[in-house]
Formats: sequence, structure tokens, C-alpha cells
Amino acid sequence: MKAKQRDKIVMTFLGWGVAFLVFFPILWMAITSFKSEIDAINPSLFFHPTLESFATVNERVNYFGAVINSVVESVGATIVCLAFSVPAAYAMAFYPGKKTKDLLMWMMSTKMMPAVGVLVPIYVLFQTMGLLDTWTGIIAMFTLMNLPIVVWMLYSFFREVPKEILEASRMDGATPMQQMRLLLLPLSLPGVMSTALLSIILCWNEAFWSINLTSVKAAPLTQLIVSFSSPEGLFWSKLSAASLLAIAPILVFGWLTQRQLVRGLTFGAVK
Repeated sequence: MKAKQRDKIVMTFLGWGVAFLVFFPILWMAITSFKSEIDAINPSLFFHPTLESFATVNERVNYFGAVINSVVESVGATIVCLAFSVPAAYAMAFYPGKKTKDLLMWMMSTKMMPAVGVLVPIYVLFQTMGLLDTWTGIIAMFTLMNLPIVVWMLYSFFREVPKEILEASRMDGATPMQQMRLLLLPLSLPGVMSTALLSIILCWNEAFWSINLTSVKAAPLTQLIVSFSSPEGLFWSKLSAASLLAIAPILVFGWLTQRQLVRGLTFGAVK
């Protein structure tokens, strides 16, 4: 066997091994969700499958209401985030100042801050403004949460667009808004789409602010999972069923959009 073929086989096995390790928690959660509560504490692959936990979840919580809340809050926050991020990234990419890179680094540094450090002032502010457990409040929070990442990604994608194209349009009398709408956004559409998809996924998976700022009316799917943690203990089977139902929509969404997501994230990587 040639060395090249041997290396290819080894790399293939390594790839499948890493993929299995990443997927194993989801696989184990799916298996546990079909067990009874007694079987769930036993790490055995041989059990009598049952849908009892899914039936309990369906009876105790409003699953489709939580799905609607997750969709509205994730998509709404992404739209608002893009509305602010596109002009900001456009200005930073094509009209950079001396402190532009410092500003970008400062924005990203806010993502390193523990969210619990600002929980009390944010909670008091939301309570005062009547934003607790509302779509408006969660959309505003998700927008603030993802704004640094979205601006940074759009800034990277916009920098791949040749400046000469925008300069030519400017000489023809195009306004900044026309440059963004008619040239910049169509040319960098894969990058914008992948940024939007990533923002939706981040909003969908966010749990800390959803748990602390919502209770019933605006509770997304992540709040649904927490509702199965009780003082009496953790009911692993029901918790797994609720978790599986919560991640199922975003897994399907990610699988359907994986080509667009990869295309956008590699936009400009090869010239």
C-alpha cells in the first residue's frame, strides 16, 4: 500500500473518530429520551423503548408556543442586528479611521465578559422598562449579544470586495446607501447569508438570558429544557426528551443550510 493511500485511510478514520466524539452526547441524549426513568439511570444500550417521556413533555409544556417564540426571537434579533451591523461594517471597511481596529477589538472583548457580571443591572433595567418576558426585550438582548460577532464577520467579508468597484460607483454619483444596496450586499451575499445563519443559531442556542429574562409568555425552547429541572431531582428521560425536541428544529435547519453556511464562511478564502 502506498504511503499516500495509507495516510488517506488514517485521516479518514481520524475524521470519523472526531465526528463520533462530537456527535456522541447527542446520540446518548436521543437514546435516553426513549428510555423509562428507571432505565435512564442505567447506561445500557439494551432497553424497552417507550414514548412516555415525549408524551409527558407534550402534556406539561406548550412546545409549539416555545418553538414560535424561538423562531420570532432568533429571526427578529438577526434582522435588527443586520440592520445595525451592515452600515457599521461598511463604514469600518471602506472608511477606516486610526482607531477602527482598536474599536473592533474592544467590541470583541465584550464577548469575553461573563454574562452573569451584568445580570443584575440588565434585569433591573428590563424590569423598569417593562421588558421582562416579552419578545421585544429578548430580541433587544439577543441583538446586543450578537452585535460584536456580526459586525466583525461582515467587516471581514466587506474587506474582500475590491474598493475600486465602490470608488467607480461613487464617481458615477452613487450615494453610500446605493453603494451598499446595489453593489456591496449583492457582491458579498454569501458572507451576509452565512452571518445571518450563524446569528440565528447563536440566538436559538442562547440559554442564560432566556432563563433569567423570560418565564412564560416569551419563553423559548431553552427555557423549556430548564422547566424539567425540579427540586425533587433530575428526571433524565424527560429532560432528554425535552432537550431533543428543543434542538431538533435547529439541527434540521443547520443540515438544510450547511452548504450556504460553509460557502459563506469560506467566502474570500481562496482567490
